[in-house]
Amino acid sequence: MVRKFSVSLFLLIILSVTLKAVNKTVAPCDRICGRWQSEKKNCIVQVYREDDDFKAKLVWFDDSDDPSKPMETRVDFKNPDKALRTRKLIGMNVLEKLEYRPKTDSWENGIIYDAQSGKKWNSAAYLTSDGVLKVTGYWHFKFIGQTMTFYKVQ
Repeated sequence: MVRKFSVSLFLLIILSVTLKAVNKTVAPCDRICGRWQSEKKNCIVQVYREDDDFKAKLVWFDDSDDPSKPMETRVDFKNPDKALRTRKLIGMNVLEKLEYRPKTDSWENGIIYDAQSGKKWNSAAYLTSDGVLKVTGYWHFKFIGQTMTFYKVQ
């Protein structure tokens, strides 16, 4: 009876460890998900998956340029759509429609929004071998775009 219990306990422990290991495995396309801080340390975005699209929302930015206007009160006043000019910047999607491409291990065909100018750009992203996120905003051609660097934060 004791031996049966010991074997059962051993199998239960092995199963538990295996399930934990499987839970920690992330699909290649989901490696982009999480919080990312810009290289300049002036903003943090939360990248998340919605169906097959990847999006990013603004969760923090440096508001020290005008202490009288805390980030929680700032709105999208440069948006070309007048109806959206009163929406808050915090929580706003700044990146949408990114699609994972397994052949290139990159995310393509996205739209990135620059609230400082009110403009939208095409976008693409990839992770470097050391886990750094590179996001490029461009108009028609990637090679003349601008690339931002982000580091994963907890």
